[in-house]
Amino acid sequence: MLVHPSSIDLSTRTLRFLAGQLTARRRDIGARWRRLPVARQALLALAHPRCGDTYAQLAVGFGIGIATVYRYIREAIEVLAALAPTLTEAMKTIRAKAFVILDGTLLPIDRIAADTPYYSGKHKRHGMNVQVLTDPFGRLLWASPALPGSTHDLTAARQHGIIDALAAAGLKCWSDKAYQGAGRPVRVPFRGRHLKQWKRRHNTTHAKIRCLGEQAMATLKGWRLLRKLRCSTNGITNIVKAVLVLHHASA
Repeated sequence: MLVHPSSIDLSTRTLRFLAGQLTARRRDIGARWRRLPVARQALLALAHPRCGDTYAQLAVGFGIGIATVYRYIREAIEVLAALAPTLTEAMKTIRAKAFVILDGTLLPIDRIAADTPYYSGKHKRHGMNVQVLTDPFGRLLWASPALPGSTHDLTAARQHGIIDALAAAGLKCWSDKAYQGAGRPVRVPFRGRHLKQWKRRHNTTHAKIRCLGEQAMATLKGWRLLRKLRCSTNGITNIVKAVLVLHHASA
C-alpha cells in the first residue's frame, strides 16, 4: 500500500482544543500509556470526519491497527458530543439574535432499499434528517439529533421542540415551505402558482433571507464524512454534535 502526506483544512486552534479535551479525558480515566500521544490522536480524530479517510487509510498513515483507530475516533467523538449544547442551552445565545433561520438537511447514508424508515421521498435517497438553526448571517448556531430520513421537516422540528422554544422566546424565524403550518414564530413563503404581485415580492424577499441558511449547510457538508455516512445510524447524532462543537471551537 502506498502512503502519501496529506493536509487538513482546519486551524491549529481546533487541534489544540481537541487535544485539550482528550488530555482531560485521559486524566479522568487514569490512562497511563497509549500507542499515540494525545496530539496525534487529536489529529487522527480530525482527519476522519474532515477528510473522510477510512479506518484502514488512517491505520496505515498513523502506523497503528484498525481497531485502535476505531477506538481513538469513537473516544474523541464521544468527548466532543458531550460538550454539545442542548436546545435549551443554545436558546440563551439565540435569544440575542434579531431572528433565526430554520432549515432541514438530509445526511446521506449507506443503506439498502429495504430500509424504508431512512428513505427520503423528497431527496430520493437514504439518509438522516437533521434540523439546523442559523443566525441572520448564516452562521451555524445549533444542530438537532438525527432522525430517519423519512421524517418530514415540520415533524422533526416539532419533535425536537424547536417550534415551542422559538415561540417561548418570542423569536422570529424564517423557513421554507416544508414548515407550512408550524405556527406564528415560523414565517414561510406563500404557496401557489398564480400569486398576487405583493405575495410574489414577499416570496422574493423571504428567499433572500432564507438562502443565508445554506451557508450553515455548507459548513456541515464541509466535513466530508457527513456527505456519505457508512457508520451505524445510532452514532450519527454524536458525529453531528462533535462537528458542531468543533465548528464553534474554531470560530
